[in-house]
Amino acid sequence: QVQVVESGGGLVQAGGSLRLSCVAFGSIFTIADMGWYRQSPGKERELVARISVGGDTKYGDSVKGRFTISRDNAKNTVNLQMDNPKFEDTAVYYCSANVRPTPTAQWGVYWGQGTPVTVSS
Repeated sequence: QVQVVESGGGLVQAGGSLRLSCVAFGSIFTIADMGWYRQSPGKERELVARISVGGDTKYGDSVKGRFTISRDNAKNTVNLQMDNPKFEDTAVYYCSANVRPTPTAQWGVYWGQGTPVTVSS
């Protein structure tokens, strides 16, 4: 079993800072991409940022220059530093990990339960 758990969500003022953390644990042989996605009411889930095992990053257009993703491969963790958040960043943030549980198992994308972020204007 692979589990993904997020933490760090909550209420933040617009222009402030918030840091989200995520850890993947359980039966893990190796992890490829890890990422953060978000979903707000009435909208589809969208990419916030993702990072490869080698550190290559991709950001959603709306967060470029404000959010920073980082990971620790040894600890199977990924963080999202949210600087200068805006009201429209309010959403439930989900962590994902592309995991191969054993050397012969199929790759699978595992999701956390989500952590809510509310940005007050």
